[in-house]
Amino acid sequence: MHEIVIVGGGAGGLELATRLGDRIGKKRANITLIDASPSHLWKPLLYEVAAGSLDSYAERLEYLAQGHWHHFTFRLGRMDGLDRQRQEVSVAPTRDENGLEIIPRRTFRYDTLIIAVGSIGNDFGVPGVKAHCIMLDTPEQAREFHRRHINACLRANTQNEAVAPGQLTIGIVGAGATGVELAAELHDTTRELSAYGMDNIEPDKSLKLLIVEASDRILPGLPPRLSNAAAERLAELGVETHTRERIVEVRADGMLTAEGTFIPASMMVWSAGIKAPDFLKDIDGLETNRINQLVVRPTLQTTRDENIFAFGDCAACPIPDGKGSVPPRAQAAHQQASMLVKSVCRRLCGRPLPEYVYRDYGSLVALGRFSTVGNLMGGLTGGSIIIEGVMARFVYWSLHKMHQIALHGWFKTSLTTYAHFISTPTRARIKLH
Repeated sequence: MHEIVIVGGGAGGLELATRLGDRIGKKRANITLIDASPSHLWKPLLYEVAAGSLDSYAERLEYLAQGHWHHFTFRLGRMDGLDRQRQEVSVAPTRDENGLEIIPRRTFRYDTLIIAVGSIGNDFGVPGVKAHCIMLDTPEQAREFHRRHINACLRANTQNEAVAPGQLTIGIVGAGATGVELAAELHDTTRELSAYGMDNIEPDKSLKLLIVEASDRILPGLPPRLSNAAAERLAELGVETHTRERIVEVRADGMLTAEGTFIPASMMVWSAGIKAPDFLKDIDGLETNRINQLVVRPTLQTTRDENIFAFGDCAACPIPDGKGSVPPRAQAAHQQASMLVKSVCRRLCGRPLPEYVYRDYGSLVALGRFSTVGNLMGGLTGGSIIIEGVMARFVYWSLHKMHQIALHGWFKTSLTTYAHFISTPTRARIKLH
């Protein structure tokens, strides 16, 4: 049987494995999904995990169970090599928290290889980022930020002296969607902590949230009107924004800008840019760009090997008319996964492959519990329809539901959504551990 190997169980990779498994798994092809984590969490939710408003353990999906239900095989491990001549993927040994090897190095043969390993934070070589900043690439990193934040609040609440200026200052580098959403969510959850009995913490005085952005506005990749609406909302929340400020060094107690300004902070998050994982750089002769993305054709096949596909954040797919590459957004990965289901089936039948055309359905940014701003149908009408408030929040919520429907179907998603709503009154809104 045809051997299909999918590397990366993010939104796109898991949707592709699920849909291919339902259609051709165990019948026309053996489908193997490889990921370094045993479970899946929708990456756009990581800012909520970091702020404490989402329990990542309750929301995660186990790959082994999903594979059993949808006719694909899951293998735990991190890809670190490729042999195109032998058509094999190399997976590094898996070790436990004590460094003990629990799964040895392995190789997996493929007839069709699909790489969907997503992206990681790009520190651009800035000194001090790795030592003093947390990135929000994985649930583990998001949980680590939350643990530090909770501990800092507990310490401030129980100390004998008053909370010192700057003691609870969170600096976020990068005003993309992740940075902006995290700042707004932290504003809400810290007030929830105060309401739960941390009386010595006065959110408006004790907590300081600040965002530093090198561009001239926050959310620089989105329309100016949307950026302005988000900036106004952040100002209402008391979030301090610094635009046109490029960080050149991060220290234990703050950040230094290119202009020589020092911005104090007790905790720092780096969300200033992305890149594909470093192991992809020129892997076995495949073409990559400056941020390690695999360069692909409109069919999503890599330019130097038609047996290897790549999509999502780790792929540089051209936009027609020389307008650059497809932006690294969840909606693009979802669209590409849908097309690749057809592509793989056509490939098995020896038929020509379809070409991907990016459709921009707009962008949404959550600004706390009850506020969302966004634009819809940007690529369909040639313009944008700006939405805010309850309607925008509902559309934002529906995006996650669409991902769940792709993995579980309408019936199961409807049941779990109903169960979530009826259990909400018995759950704390913020995770306290």
